Parts: sequence; structure tokens; C-alpha cells
Amino acid sequence: MTDVVALGEVMLRFDPGEGRIRTARTFQVWEGGGEYNVVRGLRRCFGLRTAVVTALADNAVGRLVEDLILQGGVDTSLIRWVPDDGIGRSARNGLNFVERGYGIRGALGVSDRAHTAVSRLDKGDVDWDSVFSGGVRWFHTGGIFAGLSDTTVDVADEAMAAARRHGVTVSYDPNHRPSLWAGRGGAERAREVDLRLARQADVVVGALGLAGTHPGQKRVGADEVADALAEVAGLLPETKVLATTLREVPSAGVNDWSSAAWSAETGFVTGPRMPGLHVLDRIGSGDAFAAGLIHGLLTGAGLERALAYGTAHGALVMTTPGDVSMATLAEVEALVAGASAHVRR
Repeated sequence: MTDVVALGEVMLRFDPGEGRIRTARTFQVWEGGGEYNVVRGLRRCFGLRTAVVTALADNAVGRLVEDLILQGGVDTSLIRWVPDDGIGRSARNGLNFVERGYGIRGALGVSDRAHTAVSRLDKGDVDWDSVFSGGVRWFHTGGIFAGLSDTTVDVADEAMAAARRHGVTVSYDPNHRPSLWAGRGGAERAREVDLRLARQADVVVGALGLAGTHPGQKRVGADEVADALAEVAGLLPETKVLATTLREVPSAGVNDWSSAAWSAETGFVTGPRMPGLHVLDRIGSGDAFAAGLIHGLLTGAGLERALAYGTAHGALVMTTPGDVSMATLAEVEALVAGASAHVRR
């Protein structure tokens, strides 16, 4: 039986390590994707049984992505395999080149993801009633998947509606990527889609992305977070929990890291503060936060404790390369309890 299912694209990430994409001669590869990273973290760190709904072109690159997903322990039985035409004319697999950044040079992502197999998913391609009939407890998707194409918006909507029919808790992360909306309505269209989908969610992660008139429009100061979340709550009357990471970036290698949330039951609450957090690779930390939050909520730990799990897990993911979590539950628990970086022998 599967505990948590995610819907999203899984790309092959090319990592030049400490170098630059434009001068690299070798890359290390990882799998990654905003929605997938959440279930990968829930499986590897928190021990939940998870699966990903995605689509891959059936060629050697697609099978490499599948092999990486299998290494992460995520169930691949819901992957939709699309026949390969030999050159990716009709469907291909997404590639993502990512620099970690250093000091004054920020992280850089260069994605190559147009016309991918998963962007061709359409309503009716997935039997969602079958997916959710086997005891699934949580479903997660987000704005990255919804932004891939005009049809993926409808697929996300269809999946969320089916999850709700089956009594499955639904979470959504707006996770805005301007590149996905360029030439397709921009930030205004992205906000329209986010609100349409977030209104079907019980939990919205990255909720500050819905503050203001369009994604990224509103820069929220630390003393404005509570009011901003209250504003978002007014837009989403059915949503039970709003959560967000809080990050200041003095440099690529040092971030001030924290979190906050709102629920009708608790009101506004804040997570642990981690100023001056040393960062190796920040990509995937927001997804790791979502995984820790979901773990806490699924186990009935309460919102404040769930925020602590998310904040600690996100912090630990920033200490290792790649999108995906390499943290253990023991490490997360220790950090929540205030552990230091002393050597353990």
C-alpha cells in the first residue's frame, strides 16, 4: 500500500560540481523534479511508501531516470512510458543543468524540457480512481507540473479532484518558474492556474508565492509574513494549512533559513530559526521542507512540530549535492532537538 503519491516531471540533472556549466568537461547526474523530490524525501528519510506519477520517453535516458528513481526507493509502477521516435520529435526526456553557485555568484538552472513526454499528459491518460483506491493517504503536486503545458493544468485539476473524492489529503506548491510561462500568459496566467489548483488543496506549501497580484510580485519582510499568510488564507477558504520557507541570501553559501505557517486551528506559527546556515547546494531544499512538513502532519505531530521537521530536513538537504535528500530521520530529529555539527564517532 502506498502512503503518498506525487504528480510531476522527473528530469535528469547535470551537475558540474564546483565548476560552471559553460566550461564543464564532466558532469555528475542525478534525478530531480519539484514534486518528485518531495516523495523521494518522504521515502528515503521518513520511511513512507511513495510513488510518482510521471511520463518518460522509453529510451536509454528514460531508463536511466527510472533507475535513479528506483535507487531512491520510490515506486515506478505509475510511470507512463511513451514510445521513442529516435530523435525526440514527438516526446523526449527533460534535462536540467544546475550550478550550485558560490559566494556572490548565485545558483543557476538551465533547463531543457520543452516537448517532454510528461508535458503531453492529458485528461483521461491516468486512471486516478485506481491510483487512489488502494489506501493512499496523501497526494502532492505543484505549479511546476501545472506549468509544463496547457494540458498538464487539466491533469493536475483532474488528479486533485479524484484525490478529494477518495478522502486523500491534497497538497499543492505554487513553485513558480517564470521560464515555463514565458509566451504563455506570463505571471498573470500562472497566478490564475495556481489559484484554481490551490483552492482544491488541504495544504499549500510555498504559500507566500500566492501573496500579491502575481507570483514573485510581493517581497515579504519578516514582520509582514503573518499578514501575507492571512491574505492568502482569504483567497483559499477551504485550505486547512498554509506553510512557507523563509530565506535570506547574504551569499550563495550562507543563508538565513526559517519557516512559518498558518492554520485555522493554530493561527500563525513560526518554525526554528537557522541564521548563517552554510549551504553546499540549495536546490531541492524547499521540496525537502515540504517532505518534512507532510511527515509531521501525517504523524499527527502538530503544525509547530511539522514545521520543525520541514525546516530541519530542508537545512540538511542543503548540505549535500543534488536535488534529493540524503538525510536520515535520526539526523532530522537530532537537529530539531538542537544538535550541533560535532563529529560523531
